[in-house]
Amino acid sequence: MNERKLTSSIDKAMIIRIICIIILDVVLINLVSFLALYIRFDFSYHNLETSGFLEGVIKYAPFNTVFTVLIFVAFRLYTSLWEFVGISEMIRIGIAVAISTAINYFLMIFAFDISVPRSYPLFSCLLLGLFMAAERVVYRVLRRIRYGRGSRDTMRRTLLVGAGRAGAMVLKDCQTSEYSINKVVCVADDDPLKRGQYLMGVKIGGNRYSIPMLAKKYKVQEIILAVPTAHAEDRREIIKICQETGCKLRTIPAMVQLASGAVDVKTIRDVDVEDLLGRDPVEINIEDILGYIEDKTVLVTGGGGSIGSELSRQVAAHNPKRLIIFDIYENNAYHIQQELKDSHPELDMKVLVGSVRDKARVEELFETYRPEIVYHAAAHKHVPLMEESPHEAIKNNVFGTLNVAEAADKYGSERFVLISTDKAVNPTSMMGATKRVCEMIIQTVNARSKTVFAAVRFGNVLGSNGSVIPLFKKQIEAGGPVTVTHRDIIRYFMTIPEAVSLILQAGAYAAGGEIFVLDMGDPVRIDDLARNMIRLSGFEPDVDIEVVYTGLRPGEKLYEELLLNEEGLGKTANELIYIGKPVSIDEAWLAERLKDMRETLGRGAPRDELRAQMHVIVPEFSETPKAKKPEQK
Repeated sequence: MNERKLTSSIDKAMIIRIICIIILDVVLINLVSFLALYIRFDFSYHNLETSGFLEGVIKYAPFNTVFTVLIFVAFRLYTSLWEFVGISEMIRIGIAVAISTAINYFLMIFAFDISVPRSYPLFSCLLLGLFMAAERVVYRVLRRIRYGRGSRDTMRRTLLVGAGRAGAMVLKDCQTSEYSINKVVCVADDDPLKRGQYLMGVKIGGNRYSIPMLAKKYKVQEIILAVPTAHAEDRREIIKICQETGCKLRTIPAMVQLASGAVDVKTIRDVDVEDLLGRDPVEINIEDILGYIEDKTVLVTGGGGSIGSELSRQVAAHNPKRLIIFDIYENNAYHIQQELKDSHPELDMKVLVGSVRDKARVEELFETYRPEIVYHAAAHKHVPLMEESPHEAIKNNVFGTLNVAEAADKYGSERFVLISTDKAVNPTSMMGATKRVCEMIIQTVNARSKTVFAAVRFGNVLGSNGSVIPLFKKQIEAGGPVTVTHRDIIRYFMTIPEAVSLILQAGAYAAGGEIFVLDMGDPVRIDDLARNMIRLSGFEPDVDIEVVYTGLRPGEKLYEELLLNEEGLGKTANELIYIGKPVSIDEAWLAERLKDMRETLGRGAPRDELRAQMHVIVPEFSETPKAKKPEQK
């Protein structure tokens, strides 16, 4: 009911607006008819009155008014928004006025036998076009005065970075929108040809390196980044320069929204840590992915987790015959189920609750649904927690993977992709060691199976459950302190969507037994990350919010690696995906070791005994990190 009332009130307001504009145009049309003759007779009303032309124009006035208004309606001049009037609107006005003038002149001469001076149509066309354009420009000026300068004391003095198409759109909206709280006082752009020029009345004062100077000169309070096409490296540098000013940083949305014309002051968002860590968009071959997912039954284990849920989203977008989401956590499974029901109502989806540790449940799943593609993302991944509960890490990661891999082999799945981690390389934690065993399992099963088994190894993903970035955000919101385990600790980061896109692409490259390694970009010092997040929140590290070093946690490394020493590094068609050369593993030996470990778990052996067995299976497992510090660009 309320929605109907709102729609009705909006419709009434629109009708009233259109009627008012038509009345104004009726006045202008008839005023212009008089002025065209008045100008022709040198602004002498006496000469005009005695010429005999005025009577003819007055006689034709009702027809002139009706025909002109109808032509304006046909050109949609009464349904356009004047606050956004631009060149295209002016062109439509010019064409509509020219056509109406020509038609009316033709009818006056040949249909009504009314004589007018030859200059009459020229003057009337120019005057009517000028007045109609002027009324729209005056409206925009008055609106800008009302919204752009009416609250001078509360407007934020703003520096706009980027004088291209995106910058022009942002500046236009800042100047005209009633929602804008930004008064753009200067613009920065790297194009040397633009320096010293003006964008909509605002001076372009310099390039990115001039930002600190411009911010000080113009007493800037906020900086808006409008450089959506800039490379990630350039974008990071610009953000770091802006941070030096101490101003609040905001940015426009992604290019896809820019292309759709959806950029306005309401969509401008705060600059986030992802803008600092992100890189150029990942490019994938959609045809490769469709080639092995389309019209197939796809299983995602751990489908409600950070990686699993994004896998489910992207798989759903690639036309599978059926998507099966399998997760032990019912809340996670429920949330992704509801999301995909809304976004992909056509999707044939089964959401099942269960554990990969339950061999009988896994067998039942495979026997019932016969998944052709399997993405195994179910795992315990928190390093310190798994140090305290190694039994659970082994049950879930090692034997859960073994259950799913053997079921995939038994029931004839086409592909099996294991989601692995950089912590599996020279592991110093039980979690990392268990994931290395998972890789060994899929490589040994692959050697005897018709199913193509492969693993994809990558580092941390931004915003995943339990990752450091959400923790830092909470600590900053609470006023600190922000806790960093070690001053020199370094990690690789990737966004969840781009990691999953590369996982799907790697699955297309898999021939059997490979460990794919994703290019994680430059390593990031966690201390720098914490301090940048504090600055992005408008605070000064160790002044407003303290950074505290708590020491490395059990099983934690200073530096992560992506390859074992024995593995080579091969290239794929995608420059962000590499192939680690498989290491030879004796399947019978591994099976015997896993049997021993299962027995040890069954009798509840102490942690030290489990660790000793893990050292036998994974000789490179050591509490002393072997990794060398990676180079930072």
